[in-house]
Amino acid sequence: MKKATIQLETLTCPSCLLKIENATKALQGVQKESVQVLFNSSKVKLNFDEETIALEKIEQAITTLGYVVKKNHRIEHCNSFQNEAFLA
Repeated sequence: MKKATIQLETLTCPSCLLKIENATKALQGVQKESVQVLFNSSKVKLNFDEETIALEKIEQAITTLGYVVKKNHRIEHCNSFQNEAFLA
């Protein structure tokens, strides 16, 4: 499992948040309960299984909705203990 923080161009409305959240949660390989879309900082934080889905596919799901993904994201390896801390 990896943990990613994806930086987006500025989100302009709360419905943007819901669209991105729903699209990323629907992707196989994304840990649904880990998805957080942060409106004020225009970031998406989530855990994903790199053997099931590539980060590029997650980005593509976001860009397909019409949002711009910046290429300065952070990816970390995590285990189940770290997942719990990430979700807290």
